[in-house]
Amino acid sequence: MEKATFAAGCFWGVEASFRALPGVVDAQVGYTGGTLLNPTYHDVCSDHTGHAEALEITFEPAKISYEKLLDHFWQMHDPTTPNRQGPDSGTQYRSAIFFHTPEQEKAARASREQWQKRLHQPIVTEIVPASTFYRAEEYHQRYLEKKGVSSCHI
Repeated sequence: MEKATFAAGCFWGVEASFRALPGVVDAQVGYTGGTLLNPTYHDVCSDHTGHAEALEITFEPAKISYEKLLDHFWQMHDPTTPNRQGPDSGTQYRSAIFFHTPEQEKAARASREQWQKRLHQPIVTEIVPASTFYRAEEYHQRYLEKKGVSSCHI
């Protein structure tokens, strides 16, 4: 098993989208990339901690490659909008890839280059080392499943 961590806006929708992929064994929403220890949702929403709403995925590389996860990441959100996805704005909604290994970093950078050739605007997605991932409060986990909806904006 390997881990991958992505930020692509509202983590509820990101989680639901990645959970649907064969080979994704588990996914948890949380916060990463900031400076506050043990942030809460309220802290992160203040837009003062530097954390992104993110998804940490556990995947089985024999069933889904990291490159396939990257392709899904680029397709499921707009990587050209800084600190915004849809109606959600703030640094916590930024687009980011948090790599866990040098191989993931190399793959992420190569993938960004390939996707940049397809898009008409510059990609603003950060590619940075994974840092401490703080699991979000339990009510955020599988939120859309619990609510029986398919959209973040309910």
